[in-house]
Amino acid sequence: MADSTQMLKGILDGCILSIIEEGEIYGYELAEKLQSYGFQSFSEGSIYPLLLRMQKEGLVSSVQRKSTAGPKRKYYSLTEAGQAELEQFLGRWADLKQSVDAVITKGGQ
Repeated sequence: MADSTQMLKGILDGCILSIIEEGEIYGYELAEKLQSYGFQSFSEGSIYPLLLRMQKEGLVSSVQRKSTAGPKRKYYSLTEAGQAELEQFLGRWADLKQSVDAVITKGGQ
């Protein structure tokens, strides 16, 4: 895919919030889930700055937990503000998708 980075800005935050809404998750697991949904260019290293920003904005919270497979892991969960942001994103996305679909299909003409 050509440079889709600009297109993804803003959309990725909503996707991350949607995945975290499913339950607590750590960074590597989140990167794997994004890749399983087709976001092949996202590595674990590119996820952490986004999670840190979301935590500073109060959208997610984190807790350190022991891991059976190595060092402690930082698990992220959605806050009430994160849930509200996700709901706003879903509304914006539905509107945007409808408009883009109308342009691409020429309004069904």
